[in-house]
Amino acid sequence: MSYCVNCGVELDGTAHACPLCQTPVMNPRQPVDTFSPPPFPTRRKEVPPVSKRILAVLLSAMLASAAVCCGVLNLVLKPELHWSVFVIGAAIMVWIWLVPPLLLRGIPLPVRLLLDIVAVGLYVYLISRDVRGGTGWFLGLALPIILTGGAVVLFLGLVLQNGKRSILSGITIVIGAAGAVSFFAELFVDRWLYQCWTPEWSLIVVTICAALIVPLIIVRRVPSLREEARRRFHM
Repeated sequence: MSYCVNCGVELDGTAHACPLCQTPVMNPRQPVDTFSPPPFPTRRKEVPPVSKRILAVLLSAMLASAAVCCGVLNLVLKPELHWSVFVIGAAIMVWIWLVPPLLLRGIPLPVRLLLDIVAVGLYVYLISRDVRGGTGWFLGLALPIILTGGAVVLFLGLVLQNGKRSILSGITIVIGAAGAVSFFAELFVDRWLYQCWTPEWSLIVVTICAALIVPLIIVRRVPSLREEARRRFHM
């Protein structure tokens, strides 16, 4: 057993040079073994990437299969109930989320997010057509929450897409957006149920978010704390 004279790493008998520091191996008492296979490959090879078109076809087939099977099962067991419509709608929504970004590489991020928001809105509208109360709760409650959440997601996508912001800044923005969504969600729920706004649980969420944001801002502003956080959390 021999070791590298430069870095001390253990050397295999077939090594002509140290695999760590590339120092040539010169051991007159133990010549290099040129007959045994090396313990690791000498040529670098890369796994070919998966075709996005094939992946899109596979996802489409999986979602279509689930939708068709649920539809047939619904017709065989209880045709008077239309529960399979929800499964088919969910499959279409997931297809819109996953497949177009795979096939259309140049589609802008705002367009992708808008398609996702529209898909969620249409799916919830489909549910409202078959749920007690009709579409009233969709227009008065679900649609405002979907639009507000979609606006927040669109804002986050536009702000964080360039990758120039630090991890601390990104975490701060995401926490603030979560607090804003909870605030408006309770506002819409209270106005729909009680015709007035009495903030309760959203204030707790906003307070927790603020308690998390303030230390992050302090760490972001103080260079010594920022460097310590980067070192400890490998950011």
